[in-house]
Amino acid sequence: MSTPLIEVDDLVVRYGTATALDRVGLSVRPGELVALIGPNGAGKTSLVNAILGVVRPAAGRVRVRGRVALVPEGRQMFDDLTVEDNLALGAWRRRHEKDARDTSRVYAVLPQLADLRKRRAGSLSGGQQQMVAFGRALMARPDVMVVDELSLGLAPLVIADLAAHLRELNARHGLAVLLIEQNARLALDLCGRGYVLEAGCVRAHGSAARLAAGPDLADAYLGAGGAAGGPTEGEPRS
Repeated sequence: MSTPLIEVDDLVVRYGTATALDRVGLSVRPGELVALIGPNGAGKTSLVNAILGVVRPAAGRVRVRGRVALVPEGRQMFDDLTVEDNLALGAWRRRHEKDARDTSRVYAVLPQLADLRKRRAGSLSGGQQQMVAFGRALMARPDVMVVDELSLGLAPLVIADLAAHLRELNARHGLAVLLIEQNARLALDLCGRGYVLEAGCVRAHGSAARLAAGPDLADAYLGAGGAAGGPTEGEPRS
């Protein structure tokens, strides 16, 4: 079995006296599509921040092997810059490499962006901005992409198109993906396995089919006052 690109063991994250994550474990191996699902407030964003080194664990361990790139919640475009310039910013950590600003690889993978390259990012639709966010992350040449709330604020047809792009990136380029989602149906349809996070703890994990058929998923969402599918748009941060 291959060595995980992301490996989280017994992770504890606290903000003052409040515990956001309590002994959480998770792994993502090369070539995997892994879902992390749960209702708003479950601790998903705290886990993302711990993986990226934004917050320091109170206990436990996070190991990241290879290069990780984030597609952040809400896209976080630089609205006044062109699509081309937004993409180039994704290569900031590679800025000393000769081809760091070469966006041709992104346009080959996401050809829809080629026609938008001179447009200001702020003039794009939400779906187009999410595509730019994918491309910006690809500019880092990642081994694993962390996608935080793919479906946030987007129409179902746009979400389906973006999910198809993730599948293609995974299948054709071997890109591993950790998908952070409130929309459980979307995440489990897209990913081979997943984790259900509830109140800072992993309630269940396993194959997507087992999680979709079992009681833990519905209990996690119903216990939070939501629906088993989770919201698909207009969600607050988790």
